Amino acid sequence: MKKFFLFFLVGLFHFAFVSAQTKTLSFEDLSNTKLQPKYLQNIQWVGNTEAFTFLANNKMVKALTTKDQRDTLLRLSDINEALTALGMDKLKRFPAVKWSNATQFTLVVKNSLLRYDMEKKKLEKLNSWDEKAANTDIDYTTLAVAYTRDNNLYLAVNSKEIPITAETNPGIVYGSERVHRNEWGIEKGTFWSPNGNCLAFYRMDETMVADYPLVDIDARIARLDNTKYPMAGEKSHEVTLGVYDVKSGKTIYLKTAEPKEQFLTNISWAPDEKSIYIQVLNRAQNHMKLNQYDAITGDFIKTLLEEKNDRYVEPQNPLFFLTKSQNLFIYQSQVDGWNHLYLYDVNGKMIKQLTKGAWVVTDLKGIDADEKNVYFMSTMESPLETHLYAVNIGSGKITKITTVKGTHSLSINPAMRWFVDAYANRDIASEYVVSSTQGKVSYLLQKNENPLKDFKLGELSIATLKAKDGTDLYYRMIKPVDFDPAKKYPALVYVYGGPHAQMVTESWLGGTNLYFNHLATLGYVVFTLDNRGSARRGFAFESIIHRNTGKYEMEDQLQGVEYLKSLPYVDASRLAVDGWSYGGFMTLSLMLRNPGLFKVATCGGPVVDWKFYEVMYGERYMDTPQENPEGYKDADMTTYVKNLKGRLLVLQGYQDNTVLPQNCLSLLKKSVDENVLIDFFVYPGHEHNVRGKDRLHMYKKLEQYYKDYL
Repeated sequence: MKKFFLFFLVGLFHFAFVSAQTKTLSFEDLSNTKLQPKYLQNIQWVGNTEAFTFLANNKMVKALTTKDQRDTLLRLSDINEALTALGMDKLKRFPAVKWSNATQFTLVVKNSLLRYDMEKKKLEKLNSWDEKAANTDIDYTTLAVAYTRDNNLYLAVNSKEIPITAETNPGIVYGSERVHRNEWGIEKGTFWSPNGNCLAFYRMDETMVADYPLVDIDARIARLDNTKYPMAGEKSHEVTLGVYDVKSGKTIYLKTAEPKEQFLTNISWAPDEKSIYIQVLNRAQNHMKLNQYDAITGDFIKTLLEEKNDRYVEPQNPLFFLTKSQNLFIYQSQVDGWNHLYLYDVNGKMIKQLTKGAWVVTDLKGIDADEKNVYFMSTMESPLETHLYAVNIGSGKITKITTVKGTHSLSINPAMRWFVDAYANRDIASEYVVSSTQGKVSYLLQKNENPLKDFKLGELSIATLKAKDGTDLYYRMIKPVDFDPAKKYPALVYVYGGPHAQMVTESWLGGTNLYFNHLATLGYVVFTLDNRGSARRGFAFESIIHRNTGKYEMEDQLQGVEYLKSLPYVDASRLAVDGWSYGGFMTLSLMLRNPGLFKVATCGGPVVDWKFYEVMYGERYMDTPQENPEGYKDADMTTYVKNLKGRLLVLQGYQDNTVLPQNCLSLLKKSVDENVLIDFFVYPGHEHNVRGKDRLHMYKKLEQYYKDYL
């Protein structure tokens, strides 16, 4: 009787759950933020304590690590009252904060750095800078702020502006985050020394790079908006690294020597501020030197290590210096085929390889106070998941700390004893726990709430197919809502396929979004496969595309298509393919090089001809057009326009300065020459991505295109 009653309850619960799922995802639901997972905002550790704060409902909430105790410290009204007392405008949202100690935190409001004192309940202005400033970089030790205006670099100290450069040539840029077009982990152009006494900064000379004409149509009479774009095989920019001494006001430049066309990546300051380390990469991107320079004189000191590879070398992370043993640092490299951690001394001697195996370290989180355990994120569990691990430097033993299946993102306190863990998987949209780095969960900070609990979704599955060489390829498939195995359904293949991206993950919705689930609601099978060339599977897997972009990626995607065609419920005569950027290139490759396979193709911002792409990314994967003419010829999509069968829609951001509109225009010109019809749509005002409400327009256009032609 008890067993029957239990089954009855389970069945009743299942019935209630299923019957509650009565809604289907409409087009309007795509912009409904309530259907997105709930995330905690601005998690910050309170000084060196084991308490932390986060923002929720325009309030700052303080929480403890050892027990589930939460207190509201401040409300937006408190911040606004303090702002009013300073003569500043009120805010509509609680701003992000950064704790200085146990009782004070800083915040940035417009162009001012402020400090709030919890005991005094008041704000004070610490610094301010030009409203037109860009690339702001705050040193929280000295409270000085570096920033750029136009092409020059400035410093704000006690609200006083100090010019560091006074360049009049518009082709020379200082302190910009777009140096080397943001490759090799470059996210900014200024680098404060550990104690804030000096500021290192990029100087980029683009005077030798050709101007590329884009057009700004916002003006009454459209105006020319030139951008510097170093195309593959053409002249590239020249970069040096300056060092500004805040006390003396003097600047020196590091003697990074010839050739001038080289890449200065992953800038790292020595803890004593006397040296700067640069991972210097040659233009061919197959030889990297980790060089040390004197930060006072600019002199080259020594090369600590070198990496060479017949394909390419791809440094992505600055050095991580230990605090107690300041002559030691952790270096990240994929020299053994997988991104791993290595312990080196400042003489360039490798002490030991800290991590090893057929998996990749995705993030270095830090080291404990005793400098015995290093904490890192990796794919050791699965290429689809990321977990927190600790490696003991002495024994080499690796301990897995997070346990819930899926992708983890976390914030660790400075002492490396506690962390707030945010994780997700196909069953969990977003959940937060407070845990110790010993692996013990303290309490549940925010439980999971399924934002789509009232909606009928198509069945989601993740599995593997074999590439021709036997490699496992992960794919994700969404079946149509109210799936009937006796029916035949059209299928959409969504593809990216390029390096540094992974589409299929053990995360909420399997790494996809509401749009593709909406298409499943309309009766489409939606399929995505991560081919060789994509991320987190090791150097050999990702770099196979070298000199032959499109070849192996397409081979793998076709394996996926063959699998789709073998499914009894897929209508093989109604296949579509869609992708953006590298995925646009892949879409064109699949559509034009396999005529008749797809009925419809849609793509946006596609690379059509790699000779139109930029030096840094393009030459890494394809070498130069002069060195690899056959590779460029094979990957030129205009060659295959004459093969088009079916409908092809190409979308393009009109101000795209990443994949230039010249790519699409060359495709259109060739289609005219070949008397082939291609549909084309431009998004004015957008660069490489279509954002905001216009993105909904793009989704609507794609949806209508599939309805009309698939």
